[in-house]
Parts: sequence; C-alpha cells; structure tokens
Amino acid sequence: MNNVLHGKTFKRWCDTCGTLLLSGKCSKCGSEGREFEINNPGEIRPCMGSGVETIYELYKEHFGTCEPIKNKAIFLNKIAGDDRSDEIIAHGHVIGVLRFDVLTNGFDLELRQGGAEIFREKATKNTVVFAGMSGHLKGKVIPGTNINEVIGEFKEGDPLILKKGTKVGPGTALVRSSQIKEAERAVKIKDMFTPLPSVFSKNASKKEFVECNRDHLLKLESNAASDVRSFIKGKSQPVTVSFSGGKDSLAAYGIASKASRSIELIFVDTGIEFPETVKYVKEFARENRLKLNKAEAGNAFWENVKTFGPPAKDFRWCCKVCKLGPITELISERFRNGTITIEGNRSLESFARSNTSFVSKNPFVPNQTTLNPIRMWNASEVWGYIWMKGFRYNPMYDRDFERIGCYLCASCLSSEWRQTKGIERELYDEWEVFLNEYATKKGLPKEYVDMGLWRWKVLPPKMLKISEDLDLKQNIESKDVEVKMLKGASPCAAGGYSVEAVVSLPRKRDFSFIEDSLRTVGQVKYSDDFEIALMKNKNGTAKLFGGGQVSITSSDKMKAEELFDRSVKALLRSQLCTECGICAKSCNRRAIRIKNGFRTDPEKCSSCGKCESSCMVIHYHDKMIV
Repeated sequence: MNNVLHGKTFKRWCDTCGTLLLSGKCSKCGSEGREFEINNPGEIRPCMGSGVETIYELYKEHFGTCEPIKNKAIFLNKIAGDDRSDEIIAHGHVIGVLRFDVLTNGFDLELRQGGAEIFREKATKNTVVFAGMSGHLKGKVIPGTNINEVIGEFKEGDPLILKKGTKVGPGTALVRSSQIKEAERAVKIKDMFTPLPSVFSKNASKKEFVECNRDHLLKLESNAASDVRSFIKGKSQPVTVSFSGGKDSLAAYGIASKASRSIELIFVDTGIEFPETVKYVKEFARENRLKLNKAEAGNAFWENVKTFGPPAKDFRWCCKVCKLGPITELISERFRNGTITIEGNRSLESFARSNTSFVSKNPFVPNQTTLNPIRMWNASEVWGYIWMKGFRYNPMYDRDFERIGCYLCASCLSSEWRQTKGIERELYDEWEVFLNEYATKKGLPKEYVDMGLWRWKVLPPKMLKISEDLDLKQNIESKDVEVKMLKGASPCAAGGYSVEAVVSLPRKRDFSFIEDSLRTVGQVKYSDDFEIALMKNKNGTAKLFGGGQVSITSSDKMKAEELFDRSVKALLRSQLCTECGICAKSCNRRAIRIKNGFRTDPEKCSSCGKCESSCMVIHYHDKMIV
C-alpha cells in the first residue's frame, strides 16, 4: 500500500538471463528473479532501434563510455514530465532518466543511483571525488573546498558520478568543472550509498526476452483468445480487427487469428497518416491473405483545419472528422448486420482508457460491438507477444516512436515531432508552415509553434509554468466564449428543423463532464474515445462534439431554438463550473455531486432542469459569450 501511495510499483529481473521477467518465474532458467522498483503506472517497454543509440550516445557524452550497457537488455518506463520522460532500466536497475527538453529541442540525461554504481569503474569523465562531509548526504550541496579530484570537463547542470570513500552516487554540477574547486556551491548530491556487490547482466536480445517469458506470453494468448472465442461462439456477425498499423492492433490481430479462422481487417486512413504506416498496413494484409476494409477521410483534415484551427490534446475535432465519420460510413455499408471488432485498447495507454472493459459499444456506431482482449496487458507484454509470434511490425517503431498515429497528431511528443522532421521533411514543413501562418494571423508568439504550445487550447500547469518562466509577451490561451452560428433554426431536408453552430470556449476540464451537464436536459449517451455526446428529450436531439460543434434537430422551430440554448448552456456549465456547490444543495433528489466539476447520478437525476436556475455559469452565460 505504501508503494502505491508513493507512486511506486515492482517488477522482476532475471540476473541469470539478463532480462525483464513478466511473471514470477523465468521460463528459460526457472529463476524467480530479483525484484526492483520503478514509478507507477509501470507501463514498461523495450528500448528499440534508434532509441538504443540515443541512450548510448548520452552516456558516452557524459561519462565517456556506454560499455556497461552495450548489448544489454534496456527497457524504458514512462514517467511524468514536460514532454518525453522515461526511466532507463538496465541490469535490473533504474540507471537514469531520459528527458526531452522542449526549450533546447534535445535530450537530457539524469543519472540515478543504479547508473552511478554501474558506471563508477568505467567512467572516464564527469566524476567528482570528495571528502569531509558526514551524516545523511542526500540532497546536500558539496562546497569546492571538499572536492579532492575532478575527472573530465563538464558544464553546469551536467550529471555527475560522485565518490566518497566506499560510497558512490549521482549528482548534478552547479558550476563548470573549471570553477568547481573555488565554488561555495559546487555539486548537489542526489543520492549516496555504499554499493552492494554488482550483478552485471549478460548480453540479452529480444530472443532471450521471449524465451524467458514464453510461458507467461502463451498464457496471456490462451486466456485472451478463449475470451474472444467464448463471445463470438454462435454469433453470425463477421469478426473484424481494427488495424491501425500500431503495436497494440497487431497484438489484437494475433489474438483474433487464434480465436477465429475467418477475420477481416479495418483500417482508417485519416489522410494524415505516416506514409510508412499506410504502406505497412497494405503489405501486412497482402502477406497474411487478409481482406482489408479501408475507410478513407481523404482531404477532410485540410478542408476543416482553417475553420477549427490546429487540433489539440483538449480539442480533438480531427478524430471526429477523420476517424469517426469514415468508420461509421464503412461499417454501415459493408457490415449491415453488424460486426464484432477486436481492438487493441489497453488500460495503461491513458487515463481515459483506464476502465476499459472486455466488451464495449460505441453509441455512434450501432452496428459494431468491440472486444478488448489485451486491455490489461502492458507494453512489454505486447512486444513480447509480437516477437514470440514473429509478426512483422511497423518499422516506425525502430525509429524511436513510442506510438504510431497521425504524423501531426497533437498527442505526439515534441521528441517524436523532431523525428518526423528527419524522415518526412515535406510533411513536417507543410504543417510547420500552416502553424506559423495561423500564429501570425492570431497574433500568437513564436513559441506557440517553436515549443509546440499549439498542442493545447488551454495550457496544462506544466506548460503554463514554462511559458510564464519565459515571460511570453502574449498569452496563447483564448479565454472568450464565442458562438459561431453555421445555420440558425431552419427547415431540415430530413424533416423538422435543425440548428448548427461551433462554440469556442476554454477547456478547463475533461470533455466527459458534458455527459453530466446534459443529463439535466435529457437522456445522454457519451463516447469518451471520440468526445461526442448525444442527448435526446421530448423536444428533439442534440449532438455536442469535443471540438465545439453543436447540432440540434427538432420537429418544431421554437423547440429547436430552445434545445440549442439549453445545450450551449450545458456545454458552458461542463467546462466553466466554479464548484460552488449551490446546485447540489438545491437538488431534492440528491442527484448532484461536485468532484472537480459538476457530476450527476443517472439513477437519481430526473432531468428536471431545476438546478440550472441556481448555476452561476448559466445565469451569466450571456455575459460570457462574444
């Protein structure tokens, strides 16, 4: 329990075979392995391709050698940070942290205790020997007068190996090496321990990793395939695999092919995919003699980006335009009686998917039932399974991409965007040109593009702190609420009346809060993956999208206008709730609770709408809208 509270989790390492264990026993040598600690949530993955070379170069740059980790099994564990931040794991220890600095557009290395111990004998630079300090040393600063020896040249901020008698540990240079002995504050100590007898792992590749974990991987496959087999038994709908070209969908294909003799692939070409991904998906289908059902968005992204602006982590309009629309149309046309789709959704991928169930349905794609057989797998299990099966995977992973999606996706890391520049220069330049033109038009600072601030509509604390530290002359956030009416209440070709608009407002919280605020208007269905809320009541239907689009249909013009008004107010309420709690106290059914915003209990809420009159946001909504 203490480790959970402090954000730690345990993994196991086989010192005999030199690699990570996915279970409590090595399939190759029978060892139970050694326990080691990493940060939660423990989404550990193998370091592959050019990522290995990046780590080698960082250790050579700072310590003159990478010999202690050369040809060893290296794993990465994602941790919190401004951009890419990974714990580096080798020899069954966290030996450092790899971070991408958005200011310098380059990688930094933070040394950890395990790295100091493993490199202490081989390092030819960035080493400091000191004496004269006693007691608990962690976090203390070493004055220059206590330093006996400085090995190599280094600059302020560089990682150091510190030695004092039998103790060794990591530290950080507070001044340049040439100034260190005269400085009052020369070096900061991170940790300091007497090393235990080191167990240096033997060389190990992905082959050893698979051999050591084969029993566990086979059990994962058997259980997942059994779950799928049990669900599809006796059902007439065809079995499909949502195949994005990424590692998780590849593992999902493996499970599906084990559970069913007849499967088809579904691929959504968003129009902004990596060319390598489109090629890979096509070749994979041909090589495995699989029918490939391809939904295509065409030029939809570029046709809409000038209207909606760059997509963002909190403004994912592109998913609806480029993914949901095409896939809905494809399934409607080719699978009229429905399909059971195997997907690679995993709980560890994101907070939004942390509660992924085995069976799920998207209310906006009624003909599709989704199965998520690898929902509880971690990334190392996915890769171990892929390697065990001998599947050919997307070559983009060997270019140090953690995830494979649209090449300009707002969810990609700045480090990955730098990689894109090196492999798809024309695509990179096209998007950079658009971003710079957009920034100029909106009067935004150059950092909007240079630092990747376009990836948020409202800056999260970590990026806001960076922008404040730089004293940016202009705020990149648009705080005004704007309703752009695309079509007022007017006759609809399908009958009745419709209203369409785009509402722009600051995103203060997750879009899922719209489900709660709309519930006071009518019955709601919500898709978290696509950020779409569908609401129905006696007056009509409302659809609200994470990108701000609002679409209303009703049999009566006045009812359509009323429903539009209430829906927009609900949208404002979901994002701008002040958490005053007045509405909760005024609800006779006790259906409302305040938890980082406005939440409602669907079992208790009668959609009476009385709470709206007590809401400050709704009361003053006309003052907020431009």
